[in-house]
Amino acid sequence: MDYKHSTIEQLNEAICTGKVKSEELFNEAMHLIEQYQEDYNAFVTIISKYKKYGQKDTLISGIPYALKDNISTSGILTTASSNILKDYIPVYDATIYKKLKQAGAVLVGKTTLDELAMGGTGTTAHTGIVRNPYDKQRLIGGSSAGSAAAVSLGIVPFAIGSDTGDSIRKPASFGGIVGFKPTYGRISRYGLFAFASSLDHIGCFTRNVRDAAIVTDILKGNDPNDMTTLPDEEVCYLDHLNDDIKGRKLFYIKEICEEKIYQDSDENVKKTIETFHQTVEKLKEAGFEVDEVSINKELLNAIYPTYMIISCAEATSNNANLTGIQFGPRQDGQDINEIMFRARTIGFSELIKRRFVLGSYILQKENQEKLFKNACRVRRMIVDKMNDLFKEYDGLILPASGTIAPEFTHTSKSEKLDPKATVLENHMAIANFGGFPSITLPMYYYKGLPVGINLTGRPREDKDVLNMAQKIEDVLQIKNKVAGDYDV
Repeated sequence: MDYKHSTIEQLNEAICTGKVKSEELFNEAMHLIEQYQEDYNAFVTIISKYKKYGQKDTLISGIPYALKDNISTSGILTTASSNILKDYIPVYDATIYKKLKQAGAVLVGKTTLDELAMGGTGTTAHTGIVRNPYDKQRLIGGSSAGSAAAVSLGIVPFAIGSDTGDSIRKPASFGGIVGFKPTYGRISRYGLFAFASSLDHIGCFTRNVRDAAIVTDILKGNDPNDMTTLPDEEVCYLDHLNDDIKGRKLFYIKEICEEKIYQDSDENVKKTIETFHQTVEKLKEAGFEVDEVSINKELLNAIYPTYMIISCAEATSNNANLTGIQFGPRQDGQDINEIMFRARTIGFSELIKRRFVLGSYILQKENQEKLFKNACRVRRMIVDKMNDLFKEYDGLILPASGTIAPEFTHTSKSEKLDPKATVLENHMAIANFGGFPSITLPMYYYKGLPVGINLTGRPREDKDVLNMAQKIEDVLQIKNKVAGDYDV
């Protein structure tokens, strides 16, 4: 069978009818890892021995998957792609790993990420950079870089990632796949190495929207080990994918999508905006109502600095235990302060050290009011504005990225964006601010490289977001593709 392009349901049917064995699928995944790992570096740890746990009759039973390496797996190396945790083997399982084992899914490996999930390039892991499956000279994005690459390459039909600002949804755009971040609290984060606790979400990468619903149905639910989880729903997301979008109203933001803003921008950006408006017209023809809405530009420009202030402050607090004493290799020193200083100096990359210094500065007593508390107030203003719009509209639709994946040689430039494109590249943090369900799926290909479209909906209305996303997928007719499928 065509493993690389098969959906979860197709693989499940093949297993249930005896056309293929689970171990054969695992072996195919191993073959692909062996073929691609050196070039793309998607994995930190490869689970080379087949082991199936749960006996439940689920759609993912016996199907290979990959897990981001900042999710705790008892007895399996879990590094968060950082030198300070390069030898760390947890003694407990994350709740989602337990659920996946109970559902019978077969783990093939732990995937590479930006160190401690802090970054959006996939270039800061202690084991090296992750390359884009469509072009090895381009990045895949981060922080869930390896998980995105594993699905984009066709190694696994689904992979688990985490998303603090857009860390699932931006790599999904650059990888030509689906990336779904459900409502905050919908999936337990017990066992996820915290980056910024008020922003962190767990989600999945898949080849199509239907598979995202299947995986989320397995992962969602209340967890007594995570007090932020939502009460259990008696809802099957897969059953609600009915293609009915009658009366559904979407909006996009004028200040992000107005074509005249980008008249002097790169052709790539202009093509993205042009294609987005063409897509909007197609969605109207399919039955969606889509309106243009204006939002104060100053509020939109505040998204990125607000995200950086809050995330760096929370990261500094959450990672205070990485000292070389509780966690990490012990270093020599005359006293405990010198031991910790040397451990953190050796154990962290320059990017992480900068973020921790910034977070410490933000949290200093004399700076909290001006920086941290003000950022929290701006966050509330942005969320309030979104909630007001969600009283009338069912979803926000925007390009998931302004461009195709940047080349590695242009990474430094991409960190200093054209001011006109700053909000276009960073708007997806809105969904983390408000805990809104948000999904990216392929929109079009430019010079053989994918660019995604993003849909964000009301909190707790994950089933409606998935249903609308499936309709958008049907309209765009791009799904179940992997890198190498250039005839799109």
